[in-house]
Amino acid sequence: MEEILNGTILIADPFLKDPNFKRSTVFICDYETAGTFGFVLNRKENLQLGDLLTGLEGCDFPVYYGGPVQMDSMHFLHQCPKLISGGVEITDGIFWGGNFEEVVSLLQKGKLKQQQIRFFLGYSGWGEGQLETELKDGSWLATSGNKGLVFHLNTDLIWRDAIKQLGGEYEQIINYPSDPQLN
Repeated sequence: MEEILNGTILIADPFLKDPNFKRSTVFICDYETAGTFGFVLNRKENLQLGDLLTGLEGCDFPVYYGGPVQMDSMHFLHQCPKLISGGVEITDGIFWGGNFEEVVSLLQKGKLKQQQIRFFLGYSGWGEGQLETELKDGSWLATSGNKGLVFHLNTDLIWRDAIKQLGGEYEQIINYPSDPQLN
């Protein structure tokens, strides 16, 4: 993939040492030359939504680590524009944000499934030119985002499946050790 667009998934190089992004996949929600932000897709927090929000006690929807920026903020991606108003379509039926009161009501009534919505604490952000530099340095590969990757039920497979989506010579990366000195 030559160009980063909203909806791109960044795939961390298997040897990337940054603990915030080790073997991670990041869904880009807003790409601009002045700055970029998105959410790590494949790192669950040891929390459930009901642990964080009053009125949703007992809600067992997982909460994900969105990234190291503003860890006190919650965001969500969903694929339910007919149920949740105000979301911004990032790419092909994947929406960011929307009316959170509607989300709470839908969750209380049991009208949302885990594969329809994903909640994140914090986000991943890059300043002007930072992501472009990291891409040139080989820290990231890029592929098109899709519902199958963004709402994948097995987060342990997202990084691997994103690489498989690239195909060809990239598929060998899946088998690389996280530390090349262990090879």
